[in-house]
Amino acid sequence: MALYPVLDDPVATPVGAVSRLVDGGEMDCGSGLLLLITRAMRRLGGGELLAIRSEEASVDTDLPVWAELVGHEVVDRLAESSSGPWWFAVRKVDQGLRDTVFSSGSRTPLGQRLWVYTNFDCNLACSYCCAESSPKAASRRVTADLLRGVAAEFSAMGGRELFYTGGEPFLHPELGDLVQAGAGLERTILTNAMIFGRGRRRETLEAMDRSVLLQVSLDSASPELHDRQRGKGSWARAVDGIGLARSLGFRVRVAATLYEEDPAGVRALHATLDEQGIDREDRVIRPVAQEGFADTGVHVSLDTLEPEPTITADGAWWHPVAVTDPHLRIADAPLPLAEVFGVVRDTMAVQDAAARSGREVFRCA
Repeated sequence: MALYPVLDDPVATPVGAVSRLVDGGEMDCGSGLLLLITRAMRRLGGGELLAIRSEEASVDTDLPVWAELVGHEVVDRLAESSSGPWWFAVRKVDQGLRDTVFSSGSRTPLGQRLWVYTNFDCNLACSYCCAESSPKAASRRVTADLLRGVAAEFSAMGGRELFYTGGEPFLHPELGDLVQAGAGLERTILTNAMIFGRGRRRETLEAMDRSVLLQVSLDSASPELHDRQRGKGSWARAVDGIGLARSLGFRVRVAATLYEEDPAGVRALHATLDEQGIDREDRVIRPVAQEGFADTGVHVSLDTLEPEPTITADGAWWHPVAVTDPHLRIADAPLPLAEVFGVVRDTMAVQDAAARSGREVFRCA
């Protein structure tokens, strides 16, 4: 279900009859409205009108700048009062940013990588989990049939890397089928490595192609910090899981998530990983994002996150760390991927055009 009303049928509005309507509520261009109007514009034909309603005062300034950058035309504007809400009618001009050359920066090239939340339930309830996963979370599982369609379209688009995350992917009863659906792509599974040591999950692990990379969460060189953030006993079981995976011939990457980078603690973690034989290139130190369960950490937004399109069973998102943020939702369904990536490309083009022109269009709270 859409988080804000997006009407796809012709409708009468205060700015006239239009083909579609987006009601952005209190969102500004930097907190999600841009994604809504970009998706709506992609569904219009040249010359058709989109109505946009907003209760956010900054949009009255920002939206005309956006239209100028994109090449569309604001044909009407109306304020219901001096304090809003504001209405705009924008005509789609069938040209503009489609030929824009994107800046490369340090971002992963768009179209190379896709994230999949296989499920949202987890055996842990980490204090900073951006996905709000826990043993009590609804599973929201991706089906094998859905992922086969996703992987086929992603491969046809020239995609290379498929990341499976959660939740804990090894809680998904069809994980083996999900991984097999991505055959031919570079596949990585993010896991806490605690539950694949026995029974059916051990069988799933052993049956996997050894080209699959396992990225294991380990936040510290000793149990104190890791267990405080993830739960008592989790450090020892994660270390055992790393050892098991490596003994079975899997390449293992280790990722530590930290509120503050303690140099001494990071050095100790590297020393521990040296002892375990984890290559330096297979170590990731990342900050906590202020999303999900985390009430502190790095603030993320459309402006600060390089896009890494992410799908779930019920939608598509700008980046995997923002999968609980309604302002960074791209679509209400995971397919078609062409639309998901198209919305991201169009949004990046506006951001890049704004940067080149020296204009600041997208405001963050």
